[in-house]
Amino acid sequence: MASLGGTAPGRIGRVRWRRFAITLIPAMALAVMLILLSTQAVLAVSISISGEPFIVTASLLRGYGFEQFPVVDHSILNDLPGNSNQVTLESTAIRSAKITNLCQSVRVGPFSMVIRAGGNGTPVSATDLVVDADRFSGKRAKFTHLSQGEDASQLTQVPGVRGPAGAFALQAATVTITDLRQHAYATTAGTFTLPGFSLRFGGSC
Repeated sequence: MASLGGTAPGRIGRVRWRRFAITLIPAMALAVMLILLSTQAVLAVSISISGEPFIVTASLLRGYGFEQFPVVDHSILNDLPGNSNQVTLESTAIRSAKITNLCQSVRVGPFSMVIRAGGNGTPVSATDLVVDADRFSGKRAKFTHLSQGEDASQLTQVPGVRGPAGAFALQAATVTITDLRQHAYATTAGTFTLPGFSLRFGGSC
Protein backbone atom coordinates (compact mmCIF):
# COMPACT_ATOMS: atom_id res chain seq x y z
CA MET A 1 0.00 0.00 0.00
CA ALA A 2 1.34 3.40 -0.95
CA SER A 3 2.04 5.81 1.88
CA LEU A 4 -0.13 8.90 2.37
CA GLY A 5 1.05 11.77 0.16
CA GLY A 6 2.99 9.41 -2.13
CA THR A 7 2.70 9.22 -5.90
CA ALA A 8 0.58 6.38 -7.27
CA PRO A 9 2.60 3.93 -9.42
CA GLY A 10 2.45 4.50 -13.16
CA ARG A 11 1.29 8.15 -13.01
CA ILE A 12 4.67 9.92 -13.02
CA GLY A 13 4.96 12.25 -16.03
CA ARG A 14 1.49 11.39 -17.33
CA VAL A 15 0.15 13.78 -20.00
CA ARG A 16 -3.55 14.63 -20.02
CA TRP A 17 -3.84 14.36 -23.79
CA ARG A 18 -7.52 15.30 -23.99
CA ARG A 19 -6.96 18.53 -22.06
CA PHE A 20 -3.84 19.28 -24.08
CA ALA A 21 -5.73 18.78 -27.37
CA ILE A 22 -8.59 21.03 -26.24
CA THR A 23 -6.16 23.91 -25.71
CA LEU A 24 -3.91 23.14 -28.69
CA ILE A 25 -6.48 22.70 -31.47
CA PRO A 26 -8.11 26.17 -31.26
CA ALA A 27 -4.71 27.85 -31.19
CA MET A 28 -3.46 25.94 -34.22
CA ALA A 29 -6.71 26.45 -36.12
CA LEU A 30 -6.52 30.21 -35.57
CA ALA A 31 -2.87 30.28 -36.63
CA VAL A 32 -3.56 28.29 -39.83
CA MET A 33 -6.52 30.53 -40.68
CA LEU A 34 -4.44 33.70 -40.31
CA ILE A 35 -1.57 32.26 -42.35
CA LEU A 36 -3.92 31.26 -45.18
CA LEU A 37 -5.62 34.65 -45.19
CA SER A 38 -2.27 36.41 -45.14
CA THR A 39 -1.44 35.02 -48.58
CA GLN A 40 -3.92 37.62 -49.85
CA ALA A 41 -2.75 40.14 -47.20
CA VAL A 42 -6.28 41.48 -46.78
CA LEU A 43 -8.44 40.38 -43.85
CA ALA A 44 -12.03 41.19 -42.99
CA VAL A 45 -11.64 40.72 -39.26
CA SER A 46 -13.62 40.21 -36.11
CA ILE A 47 -11.38 39.14 -33.23
CA SER A 48 -12.76 38.26 -29.80
CA ILE A 49 -11.22 35.21 -28.13
CA SER A 50 -13.52 34.08 -25.29
CA GLY A 51 -13.17 37.37 -23.45
CA GLU A 52 -9.39 36.93 -23.33
CA PRO A 53 -7.64 40.34 -23.41
CA PHE A 54 -4.89 41.01 -25.92
CA ILE A 55 -2.21 43.67 -26.33
CA VAL A 56 -2.00 45.92 -29.38
CA THR A 57 0.98 48.24 -29.93
CA ALA A 58 2.15 50.45 -32.79
CA SER A 59 4.87 53.04 -33.25
CA LEU A 60 2.49 55.31 -35.18
CA LEU A 61 -1.23 55.45 -35.95
CA ARG A 62 -2.75 57.97 -38.35
CA GLY A 63 -6.51 57.97 -38.59
CA TYR A 64 -9.19 59.82 -40.53
CA GLY A 65 -12.58 59.99 -38.86
CA PHE A 66 -12.21 59.25 -35.13
CA GLU A 67 -14.81 58.42 -32.46
CA GLN A 68 -14.56 57.27 -28.84
CA PHE A 69 -17.36 56.31 -26.45
CA PRO A 70 -18.06 53.85 -23.59
CA VAL A 71 -19.66 50.44 -24.09
CA VAL A 72 -20.72 47.73 -21.62
CA ASP A 73 -19.44 44.27 -22.51
CA HIS A 74 -21.43 41.41 -20.96
CA SER A 75 -19.26 38.65 -22.43
CA ILE A 76 -16.09 39.30 -20.43
CA LEU A 77 -15.65 37.05 -17.42
CA ASN A 78 -14.95 39.30 -14.45
CA ASP A 79 -14.41 37.56 -11.11
CA LEU A 80 -14.67 40.69 -8.98
CA PRO A 81 -17.62 40.45 -6.54
CA GLY A 82 -20.78 42.25 -7.59
CA ASN A 83 -19.72 42.94 -11.19
CA SER A 84 -22.17 40.46 -12.77
CA ASN A 85 -19.68 39.36 -15.43
CA GLN A 86 -19.72 42.70 -17.23
CA VAL A 87 -17.24 45.51 -17.64
CA THR A 88 -17.29 49.00 -19.15
CA LEU A 89 -14.85 49.45 -22.04
CA GLU A 90 -13.90 52.38 -24.23
CA SER A 91 -14.76 51.83 -27.88
CA THR A 92 -12.43 53.55 -30.35
CA ALA A 93 -13.59 53.76 -33.97
CA ILE A 94 -11.58 55.02 -36.95
CA ARG A 95 -12.97 55.28 -40.47
CA SER A 96 -9.57 54.86 -42.17
CA ALA A 97 -6.24 54.14 -40.47
CA LYS A 98 -2.57 53.68 -41.31
CA ILE A 99 -0.60 51.79 -38.63
CA THR A 100 3.19 51.51 -38.52
CA ASN A 101 4.91 48.58 -36.75
CA LEU A 102 1.72 46.89 -35.58
CA CYS A 103 2.09 44.16 -32.97
CA GLN A 104 -0.68 42.09 -31.39
CA SER A 105 -0.15 39.44 -28.72
CA VAL A 106 -2.77 37.18 -27.17
CA ARG A 107 -2.89 34.10 -24.97
CA VAL A 108 -4.54 31.19 -26.79
CA GLY A 109 -4.75 28.30 -24.34
CA PRO A 110 -1.22 27.73 -22.97
CA PHE A 111 0.41 29.65 -25.81
CA SER A 112 1.31 33.27 -26.48
CA MET A 113 0.64 34.17 -30.12
CA VAL A 114 2.30 37.27 -31.60
CA ILE A 115 1.29 38.89 -34.90
CA ARG A 116 3.40 41.62 -36.49
CA ALA A 117 2.94 43.67 -39.66
CA GLY A 118 3.43 47.13 -41.12
CA GLY A 119 7.20 47.48 -40.86
CA ASN A 120 9.78 48.11 -43.59
CA GLY A 121 8.20 51.40 -44.66
CA THR A 122 4.75 50.05 -45.60
CA PRO A 123 2.15 50.52 -42.87
CA VAL A 124 -0.89 48.39 -42.13
CA SER A 125 -4.10 49.90 -43.47
CA ALA A 126 -7.58 49.39 -42.03
CA THR A 127 -11.09 50.61 -42.71
CA ASP A 128 -13.99 50.90 -40.26
CA LEU A 129 -11.68 49.85 -37.43
CA VAL A 130 -13.29 49.45 -33.99
CA VAL A 131 -11.34 48.41 -30.87
CA ASP A 132 -12.94 47.84 -27.45
CA ALA A 133 -10.32 48.31 -24.72
CA ASP A 134 -10.07 49.06 -21.01
CA ARG A 135 -6.66 50.77 -21.37
CA PHE A 136 -5.58 53.06 -24.20
CA SER A 137 -2.43 55.18 -24.19
CA GLY A 138 0.26 56.79 -26.32
CA LYS A 139 3.33 58.98 -26.01
CA ARG A 140 1.66 61.81 -27.94
CA ALA A 141 -1.80 62.28 -29.43
CA LYS A 142 -2.82 65.00 -31.89
CA PHE A 143 -6.41 65.67 -33.00
CA THR A 144 -7.85 68.05 -35.56
CA HIS A 145 -11.38 69.47 -35.32
CA LEU A 146 -11.84 67.76 -31.97
CA SER A 147 -15.29 67.86 -30.35
CA GLN A 148 -15.78 66.56 -26.78
CA GLY A 149 -18.96 66.05 -24.80
CA GLU A 150 -20.92 64.75 -27.77
CA ASP A 151 -23.90 62.43 -27.33
CA ALA A 152 -22.52 59.02 -28.35
CA SER A 153 -25.67 58.23 -30.34
CA GLN A 154 -25.12 61.32 -32.54
CA LEU A 155 -21.55 60.70 -33.73
CA THR A 156 -20.89 61.19 -37.45
CA GLN A 157 -17.21 60.47 -38.18
CA VAL A 158 -17.51 56.70 -38.76
CA PRO A 159 -20.63 55.75 -40.74
CA GLY A 160 -22.77 53.18 -38.94
CA VAL A 161 -20.78 53.32 -35.68
CA ARG A 162 -22.47 55.03 -32.74
CA GLY A 163 -22.61 54.56 -28.98
CA PRO A 164 -25.42 54.45 -26.43
CA ALA A 165 -27.75 57.45 -26.21
CA GLY A 166 -26.70 60.00 -23.60
CA ALA A 167 -23.18 58.61 -23.14
CA PHE A 168 -20.23 61.04 -23.14
CA ALA A 169 -18.25 60.81 -26.38
CA LEU A 170 -15.70 62.63 -28.48
CA GLN A 171 -14.94 62.76 -32.18
CA ALA A 172 -12.31 64.31 -34.44
CA ALA A 173 -11.63 64.70 -38.13
CA THR A 174 -8.11 63.22 -37.78
CA VAL A 175 -5.97 61.62 -35.09
CA THR A 176 -2.23 60.90 -34.86
CA ILE A 177 -0.87 58.80 -31.98
CA THR A 178 2.75 57.79 -31.38
CA ASP A 179 3.79 54.74 -29.31
CA LEU A 180 0.22 53.46 -29.16
CA ARG A 181 -0.65 50.76 -26.62
CA GLN A 182 -4.06 49.15 -26.02
CA HIS A 183 -5.25 46.44 -23.65
CA ALA A 184 -8.17 45.27 -25.74
CA TYR A 185 -10.95 42.67 -25.68
CA ALA A 186 -12.40 42.88 -29.19
CA THR A 187 -11.48 44.22 -32.62
CA THR A 188 -13.55 44.51 -35.79
CA ALA A 189 -12.67 46.03 -39.15
CA GLY A 190 -14.07 46.18 -42.64
CA THR A 191 -10.64 45.34 -44.05
CA PHE A 192 -7.14 44.88 -42.65
CA THR A 193 -4.22 44.96 -45.09
CA LEU A 194 -1.12 43.46 -43.47
CA PRO A 195 2.14 44.00 -45.41
CA GLY A 196 5.08 42.11 -43.95
CA PHE A 197 2.74 39.82 -41.98
CA SER A 198 4.34 37.37 -39.53
CA LEU A 199 2.97 35.07 -36.85
CA ARG A 200 4.84 33.17 -34.17
CA PHE A 201 4.22 31.51 -30.84
CA GLY A 202 6.06 32.78 -27.78
CA GLY A 203 7.12 36.26 -26.73
CA SER A 204 5.09 39.44 -26.44
CA CYS A 205 4.68 42.94 -27.89
